[in-house]
Formats: sequence, C-alpha cells, structure tokens
Amino acid sequence: MRILITGSSGQIGTNLALRCLEAGHEVMGIDCRANEWTNAFDTTLQDLSILGTIRWEQPDVVVHLAAHPKVNELVHEPRRALENITMTHNVLEYCRLLTIPIIFTSSREVYGDVYRLSTVEPDADFGLSASPYSASKIAGESMVYAYARCYGLSYIVFRLSNVYGRYDNDLHRMQRVVPLFIRNISQDKPVTVFGVEKVIDFTHVDDCIDGIVSGIERLVAGRVRNDTINLASGRGHTLLEMAEYVGRAVGKKPRVIAARPLAGEITRYVANLEKAESLLGFSPKITLREGIRSAVTVQRSGLPSPS
Repeated sequence: MRILITGSSGQIGTNLALRCLEAGHEVMGIDCRANEWTNAFDTTLQDLSILGTIRWEQPDVVVHLAAHPKVNELVHEPRRALENITMTHNVLEYCRLLTIPIIFTSSREVYGDVYRLSTVEPDADFGLSASPYSASKIAGESMVYAYARCYGLSYIVFRLSNVYGRYDNDLHRMQRVVPLFIRNISQDKPVTVFGVEKVIDFTHVDDCIDGIVSGIERLVAGRVRNDTINLASGRGHTLLEMAEYVGRAVGKKPRVIAARPLAGEITRYVANLEKAESLLGFSPKITLREGIRSAVTVQRSGLPSPS
C-alpha cells in the first residue's frame, strides 16, 4: 500500500510512518520541517498552509495529521487556526482531484463545553467551541463531511486525545505536558498544574497508532467508510495523578504549583470508545502508569538518533 502522511515529522506522524514501513507499506511524508527523529522515509518539505499542489504520485490513502496543535498557543495566535483550515482544504483538494480516501485527525476539543459528559461521536455540539483550535478542527471535520457529500470522497475522522509517548520529548520545539513534567520532576523543578480538577484522557502513542492503522486498512478495503471515531484510552486522569506517576517513575516527589485552567482548554474529557471497538476492534492496552514508566525510560535515554 502507498501511504501519504502529512505532518510526518511530528510525534504521531513519525510513529505511524515507522509502523507502516514495518508492515511493508510504501510511505511518503509531507511536513514544513525535516524529521529530526529518523531518515527511514522520504519527507517532502512543503508548507500546506500556502495554497499549492501536493507533489507526490498517487497514493492509496492520505493520513492528514498536519496542524498547529497547541490550544493555548492558538488562543494567542488565532491566525494559526486559519492556517489549519487552509491545510485541510489543500489536502482535500488533492484527494478530490485524484479520488483518494482520507483519514483526518480531529480532536477531543470539538466536544467543547467543559460541563458536557457525553463524548459519543454524534453528540458533539459544534456551537460549544471553546477555542480557535477547536474551531479549526470543527471546520476541518465539516469540510471533510462536505467533500464526502459533494464529491463522493471516502473518509474516516479520528478524534484524538492527549497523545504522549515516543518522539514527543522535543521540548526545545514544543512543550507537551507529559515530557515537560518528566523533565522538571526529574530535575527537582516545580510543575504547574493548570486546573487541579481537570480530567484528561491520556492516550499512549502505540495505542493511537494501533487505531489509525486499523482505520487505514479498513478504509482502503472499504470495510469502514465515512465514520467519525474517538481514539483514546477511555480512562480519565487528573494532572495531579499524572504528576504522581511521573514522580514514582523517576523516584522524586513532585513539587506542584496549582493554577487556574488556561483560556480555551477543556477541563473534562473521557472518550466513549464503543464505536472504535465495534468498527475497528480497537482496545487500548497501555495504562497511564505503564505509559509514563515507558516515557521516562525513553526520555532519560535522550533524543533517539536518526536510523
């Protein structure tokens, strides 16, 4: 199978590309920056937020991961949310012109309102968007659905949640909460918890990739088509719990500073996985405690060398 991955230099893109290569597939990446983790697959350097033609021979499927991901950063720079929408438009046009199925990675953020407890996929209320980032993902989903209706485009939309694990500890480029907590707690530095009662569905990257790969196989085979599916662990944890797991893994007592949630952030999300289980056979295997121990081991080893 020929697989085109946008955002291939990021954490999910790198893990997905390497998994697909292991399975014998041909992989091409597109990103605006080079991959610092591996040179195992070719990456075309292209800024998809600029209108233009994607340059690669016709694949069997496109996995569209490319986006500006940080909720709070887009609160301060909302133009980047517009760039997310432009990226999705450009990729959809490529898929439309060549009749290629697409997997679009959306976000838990589309569920909006912090007081909503239902995360069954049809229950997302787009009128409750809480941030420019969530609005960009809502817009992306809406465009995918429109292209399916107008042009017969086949798709799967995955709503992801707080993916962590291998290839996410590039803190010089982007500060993600799990590797940031691992670094600071290991160095006896304080960590700030923005919302002590916030409940998050942390997803280990290996579980996330399991779900995406199942989606690729079923979409290309025509077994699953035009569905929106949550991919997460199905378990909720507070940031305080996560900090405690990090502390145990590194043998340190976390020093926690409590602060109010940041603007635009969702303070409660635990995914409903019934559709993922029924359509994909998806069953997350890695608990947060186990995933944190693994992440600590990887982070202590330093940045993986290119292979």
